[in-house]
Amino acid sequence: MAKEKEEAVRYAEEIGFPVVLKIVSPTVLHKSDIGCVMLNLSTPQSVEKAYQSILANLRKHEPSAKMSGILVQEMAPYSTEIIVGAIKDHQFGQSIMFGLGGIFVELLEDVAFRVAPVTGQEAELMITQIKAYPVLKGYRNKPLVDIRAISDIIVNTSKLVMDHQEIRELDLNPVMVYEKGAITVDARIILE
Repeated sequence: MAKEKEEAVRYAEEIGFPVVLKIVSPTVLHKSDIGCVMLNLSTPQSVEKAYQSILANLRKHEPSAKMSGILVQEMAPYSTEIIVGAIKDHQFGQSIMFGLGGIFVELLEDVAFRVAPVTGQEAELMITQIKAYPVLKGYRNKPLVDIRAISDIIVNTSKLVMDHQEIRELDLNPVMVYEKGAITVDARIILE
């Protein structure tokens, strides 16, 4: 996490280009909506410019927001995006959600829910229940994704929220899923 642009450049050079910069703030939930996520930065100059743009966008859109710094991360190769989430329901307790990620979760509203704990078999059923399941199976020349990796993320998220009942909400979004494996690109956890 960088506190100044020179530090962000140094981290980017250590990680290796391309990188991503994103704000770290407990009060900004949708960072990309206000221009506080910059992708595919491939030079020190682009990192400096992105750092300054993020600060300017934060001041413009959320002037009273608290900021811890700007995170410098490796740029994950683009792939199919999914979301795995959890919410603590007052009647059912911890509940797990799965669907296509990124902007598609809000646009398509195509998700499956289960009450935690979720087994591997239940996770695989959740995956097949969304309407977009054919996308995950390689629809129209899209690459087949690692269903087992998705299932493991669902099961492990279920274990996490069961072990930590203080978690009120959790979103892993997006998770990039590849033919082999998956990478969680962004996460948000809200505690009670």
